[in-house]
Amino acid sequence: MKNFARALRFAWPYRYRVLFSVLAAVLAATFWGLNFTAIYPILKVLGSQQNLQQWIDGSIANTQKDIDEQQKKVDALADEVALIVKEPASKTRDNKLRHKDRELNAEEGRLSSLRDALYRDRVLKRYIDMLMPTDPFETLALVLGLVLLGIALKGFFEFWQESLVGNVINLTLFDLRNRFYRKAVHLDVASYTQSGTHELMARFTNDTELLGNGMRTIFGKVIAEPLRALACILIACWISWQLTLMFLVLVPFALFILTRVGRSMKRATRRLLERMSDLYKILQETFSGIKIVKAFTREASERRRFRNANKEYYQKAQWVVTLDALVGPIIEFLGVGAILLALLAGAFLVLRGQTTLFGIPMSCQPLEPETLIQLYALLAATSDPVRKLSSVFTKIQSGCAAADRVFYYLDKEPKVGVNTDGPRLDRHHQAIEFQNVCFSYEPGHPILTSIDLTVKHGETVALVGKNGCGKTTLLGLLLRFYDPDHGAILLDGVDLRLANLRSLRRQIALVTQDTILFDDTVFNNIAYGRHSASKEEIELAAKQARAHDFILKMPEGYDTRVGEAGAKLSGGQKQRLSLARAILRDPSILILDEFTSQADAESELEVHRFLKEFAKGRTTFVITHRLHTLEIADRIVVIDHGRIVAVGVHEDLLRTCPIYQRLHEAHTQRRVA
Repeated sequence: MKNFARALRFAWPYRYRVLFSVLAAVLAATFWGLNFTAIYPILKVLGSQQNLQQWIDGSIANTQKDIDEQQKKVDALADEVALIVKEPASKTRDNKLRHKDRELNAEEGRLSSLRDALYRDRVLKRYIDMLMPTDPFETLALVLGLVLLGIALKGFFEFWQESLVGNVINLTLFDLRNRFYRKAVHLDVASYTQSGTHELMARFTNDTELLGNGMRTIFGKVIAEPLRALACILIACWISWQLTLMFLVLVPFALFILTRVGRSMKRATRRLLERMSDLYKILQETFSGIKIVKAFTREASERRRFRNANKEYYQKAQWVVTLDALVGPIIEFLGVGAILLALLAGAFLVLRGQTTLFGIPMSCQPLEPETLIQLYALLAATSDPVRKLSSVFTKIQSGCAAADRVFYYLDKEPKVGVNTDGPRLDRHHQAIEFQNVCFSYEPGHPILTSIDLTVKHGETVALVGKNGCGKTTLLGLLLRFYDPDHGAILLDGVDLRLANLRSLRRQIALVTQDTILFDDTVFNNIAYGRHSASKEEIELAAKQARAHDFILKMPEGYDTRVGEAGAKLSGGQKQRLSLARAILRDPSILILDEFTSQADAESELEVHRFLKEFAKGRTTFVITHRLHTLEIADRIVVIDHGRIVAVGVHEDLLRTCPIYQRLHEAHTQRRVA
């Protein structure tokens, strides 16, 4: 509930709209209750065939008669009390005096109630004489017209309230999603690898929608429905607060049931959202790897995997539906039972002409049948908002479960700090030093151990080694995707953990083996390296990456959309666009991770020639398994099982490093094959 309350605070900027929605709800509830007050005059007109003027005159005369009779009783009791007071003091006299005092107080209370009723009737007579016609049919028509007008006004205010609430919720979710995305996009890379993008997608979509439903319930039904019920209860209390109180006796039982079911609903919703994340995971893996699925004819197994996950989701969803559906009938049963209890008690008072029930005073005078029917209608009208409120608690609990999942990420702090107050790095011009760097993704499973390496500015260093030896991880530490467990990485003498992160990454360009392109135009994908670049600069970068020619052959040239993840391009084309993006950034540090793994021999040769010139004055790191790429490197670093085993040039390593010799022999055999 704490996180759900935090989510509600996102609506604070729109508090005036919320206040206007509450005002609209109050007005709608007022007209809802007033519409039921028309039942009494309608029944009177139809039952007695009198106009309202005749009825109110008769009611005043009867009430005045009752007052006169009641006054006689009070006067008689007062005389008896006076006589008892004159008796000699004794225990018997004191008991008689207490008994008569109680009787006198009760009769004076009835007299006071009758006078209040007479006052109300006289006030009502003034308005009836002023506004109501004397013909019974015209009176009935006017009352029905007022009822229709009241319903129209109630509908207008209900529309106003729901529209304002919907607007507030949509704006609140707009702000919340923006805040969520801002937080998520600044998390460190490890946060994505730990929980997966499917989990984030589920929390962005399904979870925030459930949270919005809970907030909509708070600002909508939780405000509107109690006000409607309250309007009916207040009018019912004005008729007979004792019978109304009897109707409300089952409220604690209803609250107890709602509380128990609500707790179960929160647990069930949390499990349901977890199953939804599993569905997102399977969908993401299947659709992104659809070529592999089809190539290995794994459609059937993927269908089974999805079916199993979908079945688990169905079972959890059905339990949520069962809990939600269970509350309504229970609350309705309790509500109808309370109404029938009040109706039975009222019927006893009407049919027997009584004013007490089990010795408890229920009214100052016998109830009329029309009054009882109106009371019953008001209590029945109360059951409708109560029935709608039955699902409120479960929806709020669902929103609480969703809020917990959303705020888990909103509260999550990245392990890699941005260091906005840290020293801003000047353009790299000295050296990069790895000092006794150790790193592991999981404790006890080291990936890098005791890495010591110094790379001078302008030097091109190639990293070679078997798959999984830690090459990409090492350069990920340079980008501060992660921080070392031990040791330090210095850029021009500044520890990267202390430096301003943006000033570090702004001077690094990255080209990865798994090329990442966005579903946008070629122009915008290249401009991602520097959004302020001109058209001429972007075309120059494309020419240097040997991409300009194939771009011009595309249907719309630089304005051609590349499709999701660059699906409309070949692997080599995607890598050259990625390289153009890095060139446009004009970095002082260039990281190339298998950057020509999918290029043809001719394009690769041209790119190598350009990079020899482009790398001058820049520190370049090259990760490669293609040893002929090493011709652009000044030094070669051989890594094995997370350790640097040798550093040198090609000829020296062939003589002195067995691991490099094996890599070279394997590469030579592949080329010969």
